[in-house]
Amino acid sequence: ARNALLYYIHEKQNADFVNGKMIFLQGSPILEEENGLKVGRLSGISAHFVPNYLQKNRLPSYETNIIEDWETKVDRVVEETVNADMTLISGIPPWLIMYFERLIKVSGKENVQSIFKNLQLMVTGGVNYEPYREKVNQLIGRKIDFIQTYPASEGFIAYQDSQKSEDLLLLLNNGIFYEFIPVDEFFDENPTRISIKEVELGKDYVLILNTNAGLWGYNIGDTVRFTSLYPFKIVVSGRIKHYTSAFGEHVIGHEVEQALQKTIEKFPASVNEFSVAPQVNPTEGLPYHEWLIEFDQKPQNMQEFNKELDLQMRKQNTYYDDLITGNILTQLQISVVEKGGFQLYMKSIGKLGGQNKVPRLSNNREIADEFYLLNLIQK
Repeated sequence: ARNALLYYIHEKQNADFVNGKMIFLQGSPILEEENGLKVGRLSGISAHFVPNYLQKNRLPSYETNIIEDWETKVDRVVEETVNADMTLISGIPPWLIMYFERLIKVSGKENVQSIFKNLQLMVTGGVNYEPYREKVNQLIGRKIDFIQTYPASEGFIAYQDSQKSEDLLLLLNNGIFYEFIPVDEFFDENPTRISIKEVELGKDYVLILNTNAGLWGYNIGDTVRFTSLYPFKIVVSGRIKHYTSAFGEHVIGHEVEQALQKTIEKFPASVNEFSVAPQVNPTEGLPYHEWLIEFDQKPQNMQEFNKELDLQMRKQNTYYDDLITGNILTQLQISVVEKGGFQLYMKSIGKLGGQNKVPRLSNNREIADEFYLLNLIQK
């Protein structure tokens, strides 16, 4: 993380942001001891290793940082920062959005830029930033520089080393030995597993980690695509850990995100959050994929939006297309989630805030059914 900031300073020939206030929206830094080892949340552990030269202007206070209830914590963070000269803000996109919305409400200002006039840089990570980009830009009020990072509990994998490109520099000398499985082979009985010297540009791979912390042949659950060789640069293309394959379609995160993005390009809309689940036993008709979508701004024609989204999914995944063509599945259906519904769902399962993320895909109805039980679906 330090090196990502140093690359930014070198490229911009400007380190002014270190003179203002900086915040990292994170989990509690309190560590507990188990079997003689200190344990805690990844972001909480990281808080203990922030360099001294970044500590003096760091927010929030320790007292606020250790608050467990996320909504209470965000309110306190807003109190501490709303009148501060914030120059750098960091966190995962869904919780940055929550923070920005509270800031705007409390301040009465139009956007974040009118609150923090010297805001220069955002640092994000944990999830694909693309689905959140439009909403974040809208809340800030203008485009600002941002650095994408790829940290995980298993190790720090990559970071963006240039503002000229959004791909990430893969860290090859950071305690991790990487292996890669082609995505189209992942569900085979004996998939190919290759090393870094055999990877190809533009191909999606499941990322396998071997680390000096003791992991061996570990599937982190992400897929990556190489955009450059020598240096090796990647984009995180999706999740293989979360998938929908109730009918053998093997739909992965990258495919649903791409389909939604291309649909929005044709039928403008703003999406806060979404998740996809199979509907195996509908009350009538054929099975289908149900998309739970929370819109900030709905498309003008929901029916055409729904139709286009299904078409884009068929282009992304040939198995899905075959199931539609063969009348095994019918066109996907969109269920509109109430505003704030995903936050309410995460709160209901005790995972609001921190580094917790809503799964893009499920292979069962567990998440989808909970939305109905909580009355979070618009009638």
